[in-house]
Amino acid sequence: MTRYLVRRIAQAIVVLIIVTMVVFGILHFLPGSPARALLGVHATPGAIREFNIANGYNRSLPVQYLLYLDRLVHGNLGFSYHFDQSVGSLLVLDLPKTALLVGSAYVLAILIAIPVGLTQALRRNKPLDHTFTVFSFVGYSMPLFWLGMLLIVLFSVQFHLFPAEAPQGATVSSALQDPRAMVLPVVTLTIVTVAQFSRFMRSSTIDNLLQDYVRTAKAKGVSQRQLVMRHLLRNSMLPIITLIGLSLPAVLSGAIIIEALFNYPGMGWLFWTAAGSHDYPVLMGFTVVVAAATVVGNLIADITYAFLDPRIRYSHE
Repeated sequence: MTRYLVRRIAQAIVVLIIVTMVVFGILHFLPGSPARALLGVHATPGAIREFNIANGYNRSLPVQYLLYLDRLVHGNLGFSYHFDQSVGSLLVLDLPKTALLVGSAYVLAILIAIPVGLTQALRRNKPLDHTFTVFSFVGYSMPLFWLGMLLIVLFSVQFHLFPAEAPQGATVSSALQDPRAMVLPVVTLTIVTVAQFSRFMRSSTIDNLLQDYVRTAKAKGVSQRQLVMRHLLRNSMLPIITLIGLSLPAVLSGAIIIEALFNYPGMGWLFWTAAGSHDYPVLMGFTVVVAAATVVGNLIADITYAFLDPRIRYSHE
């Protein structure tokens, strides 16, 4: 297992480097420039040249990337010229708030999707299964921003149950002080995630229902409750564990839309603002954090596999 972990960590480092290279190149080939975005359309060529020299944008792309990689190795994510603050301090301030949003949606989605998918599989092709399937397809196919606007119109404009704007505090504690304002952002992200997770849970449970151990347990007279709780649930959750790790980038990208839509001051809002001002250090810092979270999430999912299913063995060759 140790050799496997070392190999996976080495692969993760390579993936992170490749991700930073790709995103670094894409950002610098986009139309516009940081100097023009910050100094305005009436900036003189001399002012733009001085800005590029001061921030190193006059150097070749390979040199800029190597300098960025060197700063990254030393824990320096760069300095935001738009916010006039280090990228690390911005992420430290906004990351907990996004973690609160995404974490709440993830927990709710798992708590809802697992019993829903399990129930669908146990009542396959019954009216309840068809009903949940329709809702899953609608939730999965509906654009996130459209779903959020529908919830705002329905629960904020029409019935005045929840605020249309998320909490505006600078810390997690301030956001928790206004839980009603967190309802719509969390529910919007949860609905889409539940639709995805429940479909996988249903398919995994149906596959396990056809396995020999289920027939053996039934032949031994194991009750339905014991069969589901002791055997079926544990084995059916394995694909969900992988899905949690793989879906993290999609959920974080969805958080960008949610935070922009509900004006929630988290990492998504920070990314949205930085993209509009061509603030490359912030965009790169966000990308590195998301890539690292994705890699760590997949690594944790792989390790959890080994604990949940003793049949799984990793090759140490």
